[in-house]
Amino acid sequence: MNAAELGQKVREIHAEIARVVIGQDEVVEHTLIALLARGHVLLEGAPGLGKTLLVRVLARVLGCESKRIQFTPDLMPSDVTGGNVFSQPRGAFEFMAGPVFTQLLLADEINRAPAKTQSALLEAMQERSVTVDGTTRPLPSPFLVIATQNPIESQGTYPLPEAQLDRFFFKLDVRAPDAAVEKAILVSHLGGFDATALDDARIERRTRPEELCAMQAAIRQVRVDDSLLEYIATIVGHTRAHRWLYFGASPRASLALLVGAQARAAMFGRDFVTPDDVKSLARAALRHRIGLQPDAEIEGISTDDCVVEILREVRVPASIAA
Repeated sequence: MNAAELGQKVREIHAEIARVVIGQDEVVEHTLIALLARGHVLLEGAPGLGKTLLVRVLARVLGCESKRIQFTPDLMPSDVTGGNVFSQPRGAFEFMAGPVFTQLLLADEINRAPAKTQSALLEAMQERSVTVDGTTRPLPSPFLVIATQNPIESQGTYPLPEAQLDRFFFKLDVRAPDAAVEKAILVSHLGGFDATALDDARIERRTRPEELCAMQAAIRQVRVDDSLLEYIATIVGHTRAHRWLYFGASPRASLALLVGAQARAAMFGRDFVTPDDVKSLARAALRHRIGLQPDAEIEGISTDDCVVEILREVRVPASIAA
């Protein structure tokens, strides 16, 4: 599959999702980029903005097996991974797979569970396998976690540990719609759309898991100039010395920018990466991997503000500047 074919396929997927998920084009685009890059996504936003709907529609359009875990304070790690259960007929223990054994996992309201339960996803997200009682079992391919969380200030939430956050390829802010988009949502519902009855929405499958894996492999062929590798490394390096940040991003952030830029280039039908591919993904790849100084928080400075300032400071490679 070449870049032009991949780009056409992704546009078809995007258009089918946009028929149902109205007014969240950037969130959908970034989610598809993460999907092509084999990365996991954290969606943050207030209740009612369509985060769960996006994942449900995505599973149907991709033709992937999907499962949902509703995270609650009493959820246990074994409720995520599964465990060994004694079988009376066989007289022995056998493994009962948990909901993590799927292709598209919706971790709904992940920050309503304590860190102990959140950590059950660490191995699955990084190694794409689960170890229970000393036995490691591979997860299906493709495997993607899309987690939703309410803003940290919401009642009954727990902050995600830094190690958990770092395993998310992107963190995407889902914002409230403007008046025009909200009217379009109302018109859609007047026309008969019901988010609880997606079968009636006639959502068409646009790909299948095997084709999706081929698309993920194809983006690795997208060319990246050496100057862009230096550009990415410099951006991430600046997060570790920025005056408003008390810790910067890990090398995993550099990899996210690199592979994400390749995926974005392929999405637009190109077989080469430009600086704009990197710049457009910087906030999504970095905002959850850096920590603000207390003084910066008091002044109302956000991690996005820091990333934007770093992008202004770092020189764009002149030879391939967009």
